[in-house]
Amino acid sequence: MKIPVFDIDRAARVLLTVGVAAPVVALVAVLIAAAAYAGFDHARQYLSELGGATAAHPWIFNAGVLTAGVMTGFAGLGFGLAVVILTRSPVSAIAVGLLFVLAGIGLVVSSLYAWPDPRHMAINLGLGIQLAPAFLLVALRNADRFLRLKQFLFLVFIAMAVLTVVTKHLVFPGTVNDFNVGYWERAFAIVLVGWVGVAAHLLKRGLADRKTPLDDG
Repeated sequence: MKIPVFDIDRAARVLLTVGVAAPVVALVAVLIAAAAYAGFDHARQYLSELGGATAAHPWIFNAGVLTAGVMTGFAGLGFGLAVVILTRSPVSAIAVGLLFVLAGIGLVVSSLYAWPDPRHMAINLGLGIQLAPAFLLVALRNADRFLRLKQFLFLVFIAMAVLTVVTKHLVFPGTVNDFNVGYWERAFAIVLVGWVGVAAHLLKRGLADRKTPLDDG
């Protein structure tokens, strides 16, 4: 009997598809949970409160975060496999994949221990994913046909750096306050989570097209 050969390229593309879907799952969960939370104030309240004790249906948010967390971990495997395919560097692949897996673990744990349980702060493990664009840029620096992806990763890294220093009050103190902190958190969350889907799509497309005549995309 012929033993099937593991297709690393196909596996990477399947897992990257999961990465494309993960931010969508998170967004849908937030929108439904917010709609089910009467009087939820997007300007003053944190997203975690959608899964806390004051929410009418906290399971909606928590189930969505848990699912997105698991998907993020699998997406990290996809990014890692893609890096191996393109660079033959297991060290870079492990570094990139580990950041995603840690982020996924943080999301899963935070969904199991809803706000204001102190263990909910495991979600901060997800902040490490801010470094993933930089790691990917270094790993893919010599990879062909990924110019758009590299440009996108650079812009995302800069955007997250700016949001970090502003929301941590390191610059322009007072810009983020009790009256608008919710909006800032949502902006940060959109960039922090959303870039994964876009990057996964571009990387998956690049893997699929790399055997065709070279272009600049």
